[in-house]
Amino acid sequence: MKRQSSLLALSLSALGLLASPLMAAETTVRPIQAVSQPVSLPTLITLALSNDASQKRLSAQSDALRETAIASATQMDPKVKVGVGGLPVDSFQFDEDPMTNISVGLMQQFARGDILTLEARKIRQQAAGVDWQRQVRQREVANSLTQLWLELGYQQQAEQLLRENQRLMSELAGFIQTNYSVGQNEAQDLLQAQLQVSKLDDKIQANQQMQRKLRAQMSEWLGSAWFSETTAFTATNSLNWQDLDTLLQSQPQPNQYYALLNQHPMVKVADTAIAASETQADIAGEAYQPQFGVEVMYAYRQAKNMKGEPASDLLSAYLTVDLPLFTDNRQDRQHAAAQYQIGAAKSQKDLLLAQMNARANALIADRVNQQERFTRYQSRLLPQAQARTKAVERGYQNNAAQFSDVISAASDVLALEIEMARLTTDLNQTSSNLALLLGGPALRAIAPSLMTPGITD
Repeated sequence: MKRQSSLLALSLSALGLLASPLMAAETTVRPIQAVSQPVSLPTLITLALSNDASQKRLSAQSDALRETAIASATQMDPKVKVGVGGLPVDSFQFDEDPMTNISVGLMQQFARGDILTLEARKIRQQAAGVDWQRQVRQREVANSLTQLWLELGYQQQAEQLLRENQRLMSELAGFIQTNYSVGQNEAQDLLQAQLQVSKLDDKIQANQQMQRKLRAQMSEWLGSAWFSETTAFTATNSLNWQDLDTLLQSQPQPNQYYALLNQHPMVKVADTAIAASETQADIAGEAYQPQFGVEVMYAYRQAKNMKGEPASDLLSAYLTVDLPLFTDNRQDRQHAAAQYQIGAAKSQKDLLLAQMNARANALIADRVNQQERFTRYQSRLLPQAQARTKAVERGYQNNAAQFSDVISAASDVLALEIEMARLTTDLNQTSSNLALLLGGPALRAIAPSLMTPGITD
């Protein structure tokens, strides 16, 4: 005689096949939510970028540097010299000695060569570097928010699987309770089912806590007002990476992505550092140029000359020249130091490119491995687990298996489905890191506004 009725068999069958396997990485699963608001990842990223205080700080720094550049390109203010000369100390009379005069002079010092223009250029280049740092920050914010979005999508998908499993297990526990009351089930079967329901309750509570934590972390970029006003919304644990795949396939040399990486804002920051170092070398070269200054002075006299006539006023004009004659320990050293700085800046860029290219290759290796594992879960592991669950169900219905075997088999299916969702999320998070590293069309899936970075000088 079979242990269970046809209703129990249907319940077990539903328990063994909780949800259809994920057929592709782009599958979007809608978790059970009380209220779900239509929110998209690009919209959240746009909001986050508009609220980011770090970008406002960098923008202010850039504006400050540009204002400084204008000031640096201006010649020094002239100096006015006012004084009294040849005043006799015995009488302090201005009209007693013809040498006594009241003088007013104007002095102007000019910068060496084109040093002011070069100083302004260097500061503008530094401002451009800050602008590129701002775009680095934009990618960091976009990536951080994307990682949280994908993780939240995974937690929501896991919640759906857990709740469906809990619903079916609760129905099964109720059916076993009915059978147990009429002596058709053993107490251990009922206790096992009730224990499984309690375990699922705990997992769902932990899942909901993680979702609340992820939404709270999003408020760092979206603002506390958004966090308090926004209720539940549906995230996803997968995005469309077709543009990223096309970009990778179009590369002429595998494992070498320098052409793409050279367009990354971090590399552009290094380029501006090189340009600023080269300008500094030009500034050091201007130190070999002479520095000129002029001085004009007018002297008013009140005394009379030796003929008894009013003494003539005096006009003086001077030209000063600062000649760089002893250059061994100053100009030569400064110019050599500037050249070394250029070499250091170029080496820093080479190191940065090597590190970024290595990271790109590491991410691609992870991505390939995750895609292979996803295929294995999809084509082998999950179908095998579902087939085993069906076999155990038939064995239990024919008194050839224990109820604990049914629970174990169903738990394996649930664990594999959650692990498959985890793998899908990891694959998309890896793709996000890779897209934000390589840039270009690959950014379309995350933030189309970041696809064409650029600055204005």
